[in-house]
Amino acid sequence: MERFTHPVEPVYNSSSKVLILGTFPSVKSREGRFFYHHPQNRFWKVIGALCGDEMPHTIEEKKEMLLMNRIAVWDVIHSCEVTGSSDSSIRNVIVNDISVILDTAEIGLIAANGAVAERLYNKYIYPQTGREIYKLPSTSPANATYTLEKLVLEWSYLLNFNNEDTKG
Repeated sequence: MERFTHPVEPVYNSSSKVLILGTFPSVKSREGRFFYHHPQNRFWKVIGALCGDEMPHTIEEKKEMLLMNRIAVWDVIHSCEVTGSSDSSIRNVIVNDISVILDTAEIGLIAANGAVAERLYNKYIYPQTGREIYKLPSTSPANATYTLEKLVLEWSYLLNFNNEDTKG
């Protein structure tokens, strides 16, 4: 099992209201050096639908969509041992310090993209932040029980926290 370090900086700014945390970049995301880079992952389709925008294609378009809609994205894990892209194979975790985002932006909601991100957050990060995390169904193609429509419906919960008046 090989050890990997997260190759992508978080996307956020002082206007961010929602922080979405994944686990760790897949092989395709590590190769592409950006979040949810695998073409079968439905993250960008879901975010595009929620934001009322076309699905972004370039990294710059993706960053712009997130920031314009006050969404921050990062992952729980900074480095770990992992086989391929399998969250179930993750071992020897070192977590990211999300305080850099929480100290900059008034995050009203921290959301997990899937159960593994939620579990790792609660184990490693919650003791430092004391901030609850809301579990959303994973956008991974491995989560075949959720159609795109069902994901969009579940993820629409984020819209409750993403207006100008929301305070953390």
